[in-house]
Amino acid sequence: MVQSKLATIALVAAIAVGGATSALAQQTLKWAHVYEEGSGYHQVALWAAEEVAERTDGRIDIQVFPASSLGKEVEINEGLGIGAVDIIYTGPSFVERYYGPIAISDYPFIMSGYDHWKTYRDSDLFAELSEGYKGATGHTVNGLVYYGQRHVTSNFPILQPSDMEGLKIRVPNSPVMLMFPNAVGANPTPMAFSEVYLALQQKVVDAQENPLPTIQFKKFYEVQSNINLTGHILNSLLIITSQSAMQRLGDDAAVVDEVMKEAAAMVSQEIFDSEQSLVAWFREQGIQVNEIDKGPFQEAVKPMLTDMTQVPYDMDHFERLQALQ
Repeated sequence: MVQSKLATIALVAAIAVGGATSALAQQTLKWAHVYEEGSGYHQVALWAAEEVAERTDGRIDIQVFPASSLGKEVEINEGLGIGAVDIIYTGPSFVERYYGPIAISDYPFIMSGYDHWKTYRDSDLFAELSEGYKGATGHTVNGLVYYGQRHVTSNFPILQPSDMEGLKIRVPNSPVMLMFPNAVGANPTPMAFSEVYLALQQKVVDAQENPLPTIQFKKFYEVQSNINLTGHILNSLLIITSQSAMQRLGDDAAVVDEVMKEAAAMVSQEIFDSEQSLVAWFREQGIQVNEIDKGPFQEAVKPMLTDMTQVPYDMDHFERLQALQ
């Protein structure tokens, strides 16, 4: 009898200890993205992982997987819903598939500059659109990251829209990215980010478009002789944490959200600052950097921005965004 009681007590104690250990168990989160290890995005993600670990006394371990190692952009977006990944960097244009209006900031010539972008980031409009995405998916938008002004690279100067007619240009595999090349008569070719360098080198495509920091760290200038400063999209990334991850984190979810917002602000300023010096750097490498008149390019796109049959946002969103300038 005594032995039976002792066994019962031991079993209850073991269950209690096991439950306590489970409650305090470290949570491991996978942060996936498509950018190189040397990029500012990856470095800031590593910083954020360290900060979260420190501020939660080690309860949360964020492991960062760069360079499409857990999948290309479409795949990591899908991975949020199935638990394959917990946190991602992704473009609003990819999120458009799940909640269209949040892609508004990535439409051509819709943002006037970095100050306009920062005002939008801190606005009620962005907060509402983030909630709309959460309502559609369950996932949390933790921050908006400045990705830079997108410019066209090629092997000859592009100075006016007619120079892009028939141009086979790689674009990300997202609907918003088709608008600009279609407006100027180019031939947009969706392709994964990891495949672009080889496609340019082998002349599978004739051109691509990305911000200057991306052109630098992906070394596209090695296989393209001209950078044409079209500035056609002021591009962003979102930091998103999956619904299942946020639920698992409990009270620590607020810490993760806070650190992600700090990380977003940090890398955004770093990217903006690097843009300011890169034109000179590219010219030092022997690349022809072409200043252009953006007016004709803007005029080609303008009618599409307010054609509600072609965009995923509504006129109220458009007017509120323009009012933030």
